[in-house]
Amino acid sequence: MSLINSNPQIASKINDLWQKFWSGGISNPLTAIEQITYLLFMKKIDENDLENLANAEFTGDPYTSKFVGIYVLPQDRPKADATKEEIAEIEKNKGVDKHSLRWSQFKRIPSTENMLTYVQQYVFSFIKELDKEDASFTKHMANAVFIIPKPSLLYEAIKSIDEIYEEMEKDANEKGQDFQDIQGDVYEMLLSEIASAGKNGQFRTPRHIIKLLVELVDPQLGHRIGDPACGTGGFLLGAYQYMITQLDKEKDKKDPDEDGFVRSSRSALLTEDVKGILGKSLHGYDIDQTMVRLGLMNLMMHGIDSPQIDYKDTLSKSYTENAQYKIVLANPPFTGNIDKGDINEELALKTTKTELLFIERIHNMLEMGGTAGIVVPQGVLFGTGGAFVDARKLMIEKSELKAVITAPSGVFKPYAGVSTALLIFTKGGTTENVWFYDMESDGYTLDDKRKKQEGNGDLQDIVQKFKQRNSQLETDRKAKHFFVPIKEIADNNFDLSITRYRDSVFDDIVYDKPDVILEKLIGENGLEKEIIKKLEELKQLF
Repeated sequence: MSLINSNPQIASKINDLWQKFWSGGISNPLTAIEQITYLLFMKKIDENDLENLANAEFTGDPYTSKFVGIYVLPQDRPKADATKEEIAEIEKNKGVDKHSLRWSQFKRIPSTENMLTYVQQYVFSFIKELDKEDASFTKHMANAVFIIPKPSLLYEAIKSIDEIYEEMEKDANEKGQDFQDIQGDVYEMLLSEIASAGKNGQFRTPRHIIKLLVELVDPQLGHRIGDPACGTGGFLLGAYQYMITQLDKEKDKKDPDEDGFVRSSRSALLTEDVKGILGKSLHGYDIDQTMVRLGLMNLMMHGIDSPQIDYKDTLSKSYTENAQYKIVLANPPFTGNIDKGDINEELALKTTKTELLFIERIHNMLEMGGTAGIVVPQGVLFGTGGAFVDARKLMIEKSELKAVITAPSGVFKPYAGVSTALLIFTKGGTTENVWFYDMESDGYTLDDKRKKQEGNGDLQDIVQKFKQRNSQLETDRKAKHFFVPIKEIADNNFDLSITRYRDSVFDDIVYDKPDVILEKLIGENGLEKEIIKKLEELKQLF
């Protein structure tokens, strides 16, 4: 069950936090969530460090706190050839005790004005350097700015975040959930606010669609997984949570979530080795610097210590990672165009349409035998232009196109009404038959509110039927799912729209005879006498 449904108090407190930012002068939701993220991160680092210290004391294992020693701002640091005396002098006059940079310490500064100055000047600078110098996090935090404008807003935000953490602790204790996973859920809930109507309309893939696509491509520990347009990291996170579940020996005892998927909440039980393998196997790219930072924070909030998300345009000349991924999961930008001069020369499709170029980019990223699960606008399935046909041929002739799953047009509401499809293909295979499935419901209403309905719609049926698909048996073209031989698809200009191959089903409707209909009109409607008279005359004609 989602956190919103199981703990409305947390949802309410998150909403309250948003309201504080809006009334405090930060009305752009992306700016607000970035600033909230920095505060959550400060809190998380303090909590994690205190927990690690307590564990080390209990087990006797060595652990060095991140908050031990003196912190000096980068601009005040001694030169490389400074003497011990000079270093000591700078630390004494310019440095602060790292212990004072803890959330639990700086929030006690009595003057809110002093607190804001201290957090802006020292705490924020400190967290920007927390990871290794060459790590994605440190690199992309270099340009980050702390812009909470008022001392009162910082004070209120700290209070709200502490209250959210109290609720999370309560949830973890009462329901036996892993605190790390609840923390991740809270961050996901915050991110989902970006996509709500009126909050900047950022295009995020719904979590249940991510879970469905991940389930179908089945990533395993050790697979290198990529997303060339990762946004806030939803697909990478979905793959991570799926792999954690596969590693959980207790997964069979877990109840499915509200979408019918089993996902484990035991990431804290992973060994350091497994955590390291998982962290190194997830790679994302995005052309929006803010999204890169949010994606990094998202994965870190879920327990991935050094995520690999980078700022890069994967369609441009600067991207050269070919044949390196076992799995690619993506919902690349729709309806965009890229400047012809910026397109990487290796992309052979003669188009500037991003939805087509990304299909070729993803194909090139895959190693032989690697599998992609992607979301595309349905226009890709039937567009008649040369580049549309060539993009489909690429998935059919140079890959095994395993599935075309069409989704109803409301799946990406409220921020996009476009009809979409999910495509699954494996590079280097041979396509003999393509499996089509017509998803009529994803378990949510298809209006802007997207309320959860009873049941899971077609989600679990898609998973089950995909895993059991059989081209010999699934030949009924009136059914929701069936196979189409490749020759028939090629004869239809490689059209992949299900309506091209599905047999229409017509219901016979029996209508009354005209004189019976007229009799009913005369008898039931109490019409004016003149109209009745005319109807009587008309009736005589039959």
